[in-house]
Amino acid sequence: MKAYWIAHVDVTDPVHYQQYTQRAPAAFQAYGGRFLARGGRSEAMEGRPTPQRSVVIEFDSYDQAVACYRSDLYQQACGLRQGAACAEVIIVEGVAP
Repeated sequence: MKAYWIAHVDVTDPVHYQQYTQRAPAAFQAYGGRFLARGGRSEAMEGRPTPQRSVVIEFDSYDQAVACYRSDLYQQACGLRQGAACAEVIIVEGVAP
C-alpha cells in the first residue's frame, strides 16, 4: 500500500535551504519516492496559516517512506535544513484501492 510524506515548510534562510533542496532528492530517489506536489500554489482552508511550501512525496509502501526518512542519506540532507527552515513532516499510509 502506498504511503506519503506530507511536509509543510517555512524557509527562514533561502540560501542555506538550497543546500537541503539539492541533496534531499537523492534520498527520495533511492527509496522510490516521487514528488506529487513540491511548492506551488496552496491555501490553508483550516488550521494553521498557509506554509511557504507544501510538499507531497509518494512511496510504494509505508516501510519505504519511513526507511527513507531514517536513512543516513536523508538525515545528512536534513541536517542542512536545520537553521534554514521550520518543517513539519508527516508520513501517512494510503488507502487500499
